[in-house]
Amino acid sequence: MYQRWNKTEQGCLTFRSKYITPDGFDDIVMESDGRFLTQLWFEQSETGLDETVGLPVFTETCRWLDIYFSGRQPNWLPEYKIEFPSPFRKEVLEETSKIPFGKTITYGEIAQRIASRRDIAKMSAQAVGGALGWNPICIMIPCHRVIGAGGKITGYGGGIKNKIALLELEKIIN
Repeated sequence: MYQRWNKTEQGCLTFRSKYITPDGFDDIVMESDGRFLTQLWFEQSETGLDETVGLPVFTETCRWLDIYFSGRQPNWLPEYKIEFPSPFRKEVLEETSKIPFGKTITYGEIAQRIASRRDIAKMSAQAVGGALGWNPICIMIPCHRVIGAGGKITGYGGGIKNKIALLELEKIIN
């Protein structure tokens, strides 16, 4: 695990740490405000993390990821905070968080659930996909479990290779 901290434009400190994943996955970058996990994403380019800063939330996140990458669903989550989601994004992320380990749902099914809850006739599956593309906490908010119509594996901010590997890890696909 490699860590570093940065000062944001707003003057707040943010901390980053790298989680080394098993073979077949890109490594993961964690970000925190010092107390809460604020972002978790697959690293797709070198971030140059080289300074060590210890944070309890990173330790907890690594423990959660260790359990997850061993093929089991942890029964808890590290404390995380999502800053400034729109009401629609919040609704999509809440619906996505309900998808059980080893199961999938389509973008269209999430759209139907939200439309029904809002008492409207239809909601766009593409809008759901756009909201999920914004998901700042990958894996823990399991947007990789959302698939296209007919079981098609589409769209994933962490890269299709990682989405397929996550679905294989959960034994959703072979």
